[in-house]
Order: sequence, then C-alpha cells, then structure tokens
Amino acid sequence: MPLFALRGEKDLGIGDVAAMREFIDWVAEVGFKLVQLLPINEIGADNSPYNAISAMAIEPTTLHLAPNSPQDLTGEDFDAAVADVDLNALRLGAVKYRPVKKLKLHLLEKAFSNFLAHADEHRQSEFRTFYEQESVWLRDYGLFRVLMEENDENAAWNRWQPQHQTIEKARGWLRDLPHDQQAALTRRKSFFCYVQWIAHQQWRAVKMYAEERGVALMGDIPFGVSYCSADVFARQNEFMLDWFGGAPPEPYFEDDAFTRKWGQNWGIPLYRWDNMRQRVRAVRRIFHLFRIDHIQGFYRIYSFPWRPRKNKEFLPLDERQMLERTGGRAPHFVPRDDNTPENREANKREGEEYLRVLLEEAGGRRVIGEDLGVVPEYVRPNLRSLGIAGFKIPQWEMRNGMIIPGQMYERLSVATYATHDHEPIRALWNEAFERPFKAGEQARATLEKIALFAGLNSKIEELNFERDFYPAIMEALFRCESWIAIVMITDLLACKYRFNVPGTKANLNWTRRMRRSMAQLGSNRKEQRRMRLIHELLVKTERT
Repeated sequence: MPLFALRGEKDLGIGDVAAMREFIDWVAEVGFKLVQLLPINEIGADNSPYNAISAMAIEPTTLHLAPNSPQDLTGEDFDAAVADVDLNALRLGAVKYRPVKKLKLHLLEKAFSNFLAHADEHRQSEFRTFYEQESVWLRDYGLFRVLMEENDENAAWNRWQPQHQTIEKARGWLRDLPHDQQAALTRRKSFFCYVQWIAHQQWRAVKMYAEERGVALMGDIPFGVSYCSADVFARQNEFMLDWFGGAPPEPYFEDDAFTRKWGQNWGIPLYRWDNMRQRVRAVRRIFHLFRIDHIQGFYRIYSFPWRPRKNKEFLPLDERQMLERTGGRAPHFVPRDDNTPENREANKREGEEYLRVLLEEAGGRRVIGEDLGVVPEYVRPNLRSLGIAGFKIPQWEMRNGMIIPGQMYERLSVATYATHDHEPIRALWNEAFERPFKAGEQARATLEKIALFAGLNSKIEELNFERDFYPAIMEALFRCESWIAIVMITDLLACKYRFNVPGTKANLNWTRRMRRSMAQLGSNRKEQRRMRLIHELLVKTERT
C-alpha cells in the first residue's frame, strides 16, 4: 500500500500516519497480518520514493499535522495556517505535491516556533538527545536542506552557487556570514532536524500501534539515493559519480522505447555497500521486516556512463555512435559482467559479503529481497542460503513451459501477482476484452497463466471476473507454500489504476490516490462483500 495513496477523512491532501492507523485497523479486521509500504524517505522534485534526497530522512508529508499533533502545534496556529487553503480542492483527485508540501512545511514551522518558545527542559533535552544520536547523518542533512532553500529549493547541488557546491565550501561560507545571518540559518537547520525528530516519534508510534493490532509493517530500503541528495553532497567519496545504476535492456518492455533498447537508467550513483549499516539501523526502528529493492545489485549492477536527462539524446544512436559520444564507455555491469566463471564467482562472493553485513545489522529482522527481472542463476540460491526470501510472481514462475504450482514454491519466499510497478489485474482484464485482439494479446496471455496457476480454465473469455476469476486467484495465492502472500491494494480492490510506470516520468506516477477514504471503504457494501470473501479465504487457507 503506497502511503501517499491513502485517504483519511481530514487529511491534508496526501496519506499520512493517521490514515495509516485507519488502514491498519481495516486490514486487521479483514484478517491480514502484514502491511508492506514503499520507502518513506524524503522525496525530491520527481516525487519518486525510489529517488530520495536522503537515505535517512523521513518524508515530512507523511506526518499527521493537526491541533496538538505534534504537541507543539496549537489549534489556533493550525486554523490560521489552513484558513486561506482550499482543503477540499487539495483532497480531491491526485496528490498535489507542491501545495501539500508548502502547507505541511508551514504547519511544522508554527510547531517549531512554539517548541522554541514554550517547550519544557525535558522536551528540549529529548530533542538534543535525538540530534546527538543521529548527528552522523542529521547534521549534514540539515545543512543540505538549508542550502536547498538558498538555491530556490533545488536539490541539484552541482548547480548551486559556487560557494555551496561542496560541503567544505558551504561550511566555510556559513562561518564567514555576519552573526545575525549565521544565527538565522543555524535556526533553520535546527528546524529541519526538529521535523525529523517529530517524524521518528510519529513513525515509532505507528509501529507500536500495528503491534497492538497484530499487524507487522514491512518497510522498503531503496537500492540507492538520488545523485541530488544530502548523502552524495556530503560524502562524495562513498559513491562512483561517473556511473549511474539501472537495469539491462528488456525487449518486451512495451511502455518505453529507451528501456527496450538500452535498459532502465535510474540515474542513481553507484553506492559503496559497506556503508549500508546505517540505513538498515534506521529502518529497523520503524518496521518489523524490510524489503531490499533490486537486491541483485549487491552482486552486480547495470550502469550507464550518462545521466537520465541525456536518455533522449542516446535513444536514436546505434552502438558505434553511442561509444563515440561517451568516449568509448558503454553501459555494462559493475563491478564486472557475469561472462566468465571467475567473474560469476567473484560477484557472488562479494555480494554475499555485503549482504552478511546487512543481515548482521538487521538484528534478527526478517529481510526480503526484490529479485525480479533478469537475475543471474547464482543469486536466488545464494539468497536462500542466507535466509533472505525472494519473490514469486506466479505468472512468471515457469518450468519447461509450464506454470509452477504454488505448492512447489520454496517456503522462504514471498508470493504476489503484482507490485506497484505492474499493471493491475483488473486493468489487464479490461485490456484483454475491450481492446482489439492484437492489442490485448499480451494481457490475455498473462491472465491465462494466472488462470492456470489458480486451477481455472485457461479460456478466460468463458469466465466472469467477479464470480469466477477473482475468488479463484486469491485463494490460489493464499494457498501457495510461500511464507508470505501479498496482495497489491489495487488487486485487492479490483481497481484499474496504476501507481508507477517504470522507466517513464509520467505525470501520474506516484500521485494516484484511492478513490474512497478509509471510512468510506469500510462502509461501502460492495467492498464489504469483497472483504468478507477475502476474510473467508484467509481463514480457509489458514493465513490468519
């Protein structure tokens, strides 16, 4: 469930931790025992949770802001801040990130002013303790956020004013400012640290609430951070800044010509995995389990010698023209290809070393590895030997041209029909039957595989979606041998909308919200019937 997509009755235009509590109540009543979220790291201008401006900082828009939440925010200040905001317009339709961020930042500024003026010594001491405990990242992050504001809210530090473009220069610039300006910016830096303090408090409280309801929370550790991030700005020696991570070409990827030809260029600078401990330590405070995005990147990562903004320039080029443009540097796997037995063994050995460090830091938390896409043959056995659960997408799990039954799945696995990157099953159904035969051919082929997995007739045109297909595929998923069975919220509610189209910068990516609030969802008769069915299936398959 993407948090931004949740609707609370009185939210401020985006899903937050208060809506999360409502969602936890709802899923607990249905009978689910786990909620998986996307990363909650602070996002940049593209709003992607997988392109964060900090590996550690929590996204401020996830916070519940209302009178006395946080306790420094008074009812009077809240009412004054929202008086000139059309909250109904903000809540309708997709997430409107710019006005939502502006409003929430304003409310947090009010709370911070009250904190400085009225907080007792105990609360001030708690804040100082938080700052000291998190100073290894928080100090640099606070400065980075101040410098973003000094540069028109732009996170692209390589385009900042010359005196800001390295952390050493920026610190010198700050020291040389007149005392009043230095004091103002120091206070602003403290403000951003205060926001993170409140964020950690609210998220830890949500974790405790989930535990009380018997629900576990699964977090997500993004594979990397944005080039335009506090981490890269402050510690450039931890990254390879002339290569950018992604995924190899996928000929069957219909949504994007560049991905079919060259692959997915995510633009993330390559990361030194031995510095991963800190990120794991932060995630385990808030989540009971966590998923590592693109875990095969620990073994080797497909990399580009150009940043994504140049993808359009490279799309029409052939290989010779590309090499001329890059000075002979071609996209390839780093640190090495898997083209020899020696390379494969070295990649496996180094990847395992990095993952053992991560598992040690996880402190007993269960780790799930996103191992989808083009995966080397040694990765999944190695993950199993480490106790890391991989993913099973039933329609992709085939052997000798046949769908593998769910009863044959490894116990140490996570089964699901779709992730946030996939087209929902209901959308595939419409595509299969409402478009010309050729256009809907791939959707029909996918649905036929899912039908076979569920023990249904592969002639899906003879099936009714609600009566035949939906109950059967849900029961088959719950019955599979996998330790965890996960249902994407759009598939659970049989919705057609999609949260992200990989490899694109579509305006709708990361903005879709559920059509109903949690209260409306709980009172809707159609969804009540659907959730009664799901509850019965969870009991029947002993998933509760």
